[in-house]
Amino acid sequence: MKTDGKLDYLEMQAGDGALAGVKAFYAAAFGWRFTDYGPSYAAFDEGLNGGFDGAVARGAKPLPVLYAQDLERTLAAVTAAGGAIVKPIFSFPSGRRFHFTDPAGNELAVWSE
Repeated sequence: MKTDGKLDYLEMQAGDGALAGVKAFYAAAFGWRFTDYGPSYAAFDEGLNGGFDGAVARGAKPLPVLYAQDLERTLAAVTAAGGAIVKPIFSFPSGRRFHFTDPAGNELAVWSE
């Protein structure tokens, strides 16, 4: 059920002409499925929670964070699918994570407990 004031959608850029590559990357790395809405838009439905990081500089882009049960296996899948690792696996208070960029240059993170 949709609720007023609840974060409901995350839209990321795919760049001019990069949509097919971005879709292929997320399908290969994470098994995502897409619904196409015309030649320049594809939707996904993969779940969403969020938070605010007061230590990040003002004006920084949002950071989507995905979950993985096996962080090393997921890092290998991201790399094999063409992602670029920008922060290797590191520990933080709730677990471990790494950051990567997708073929369109979006930065995301993957975490595990």
